[in-house]
Amino acid sequence: MSEWRNWSGLESATPVVVEEPRDTAEIVALVEKARANGTTVKMAGTGHSFTSIAAPEHTLLSPTALTGIVAVDRDAMTVTALAGTPLKVLNAGLERLGLSLHNMGDIAEQTLAGAISTGTHGTGGVAAGLASQVAGLELVTGTGEVLRATPTENPDVLDVARVGLGALGILTTVTFRVEPLFLLEAHEQPMGWDEALASFDEMVAGSHHVDMYWFPHTDRMLTKRNDRLDADPGEARPLPRWRSWLDDDFLSNTFFGALCRATNRVPAAIPRVNQVSSRVLSARTYSDVAHRVFTARRDVVFREMEYALPREAGLDALREVRRAVEASPWRISFPVEIRVAPAEDVPLSTAYGRDSLYLAFHTHRDADHTAYFAGVEAIMRDADGRPHWGKVHTRTAADLAPAYPRFADFLALRDRLDPDRVFANGHLRKVLGD
Repeated sequence: MSEWRNWSGLESATPVVVEEPRDTAEIVALVEKARANGTTVKMAGTGHSFTSIAAPEHTLLSPTALTGIVAVDRDAMTVTALAGTPLKVLNAGLERLGLSLHNMGDIAEQTLAGAISTGTHGTGGVAAGLASQVAGLELVTGTGEVLRATPTENPDVLDVARVGLGALGILTTVTFRVEPLFLLEAHEQPMGWDEALASFDEMVAGSHHVDMYWFPHTDRMLTKRNDRLDADPGEARPLPRWRSWLDDDFLSNTFFGALCRATNRVPAAIPRVNQVSSRVLSARTYSDVAHRVFTARRDVVFREMEYALPREAGLDALREVRRAVEASPWRISFPVEIRVAPAEDVPLSTAYGRDSLYLAFHTHRDADHTAYFAGVEAIMRDADGRPHWGKVHTRTAADLAPAYPRFADFLALRDRLDPDRVFANGHLRKVLGD
């Protein structure tokens, strides 16, 4: 059979069977067949997880036929979509309806199922994570049951399954709480390291969404503040087309990709290149409908590790990372991303029970990430960090369980919904046990 490979190229698998179910009934039949045969089944999305969390061991299901918005409730302000719908398709559909998600991450290629299952999040806002915006879901359990979970129907399942890791069932629909379509005004500004860290708390308090990028081997930051506007979406003032192409298409993708390939061959040049690159950045301000400001193209393929830290420990951990980079032989061409999130009530959310600061570390796909990620992961663990479920980490069930107060509740629901481990694979055995 054809090989499954994730977007970063870091993980691959060769399924025995590949199917493209067209509806829930076909998913049920395939799950029941796998259970009867003692095999496993995984619904894989677009492969944007950097781990093998979605890797199939026997049967691979493709969600390509399971896309689209299926219900809109303007009284409840909810929208239901098939779980194989890519976020970018949902965003476009919501815009046509005059609606929007409250918050989202910075890419929109993932399927809804993959994004919420791994805890995809943005920064700031009332809710940073996609899972906290979920008002209902439907899934096929490991016994072939079609189970609907809402605040009034199986609320215990909704409570836990909003970040389900693909271990509880195959999601078929997801219902999101939505808002009227709104504008965001983006303020992007380069800053020095000291100024950015000294003003970080003030920026977070004064703006709806704040994101920063530190360029390793330099003292330079790029800050991004996104603020909601009390204006009609028709009053958007996006970047001129030429500026958008130059900054976001050519410089951030085409030119940056070529630069990474060149510095991969001469890593010693990376510090100097970062110094030059970070100093040619210029401030810019623009406004657009929310999803166009939150998300961006990411054509340059990379590997990523991200950790959620207690908010009060985050900046000190970032300072420790800088000390480690400067004392090491690592040469890092990608910026470190800094975001924040309010506490969430989803049991396996990385922001469960605590305001959080996220630190994300990247390398180009052709650069060796292992030493860098191992070094920063040690710092993240010392700061009581929790790894993003869809990004590179080395944690196991033994040390993840103490990090999540309701880890046992998740395992108990897994035992109930998938007693025969129809949805298991090697990665889930590592992070959840068996």
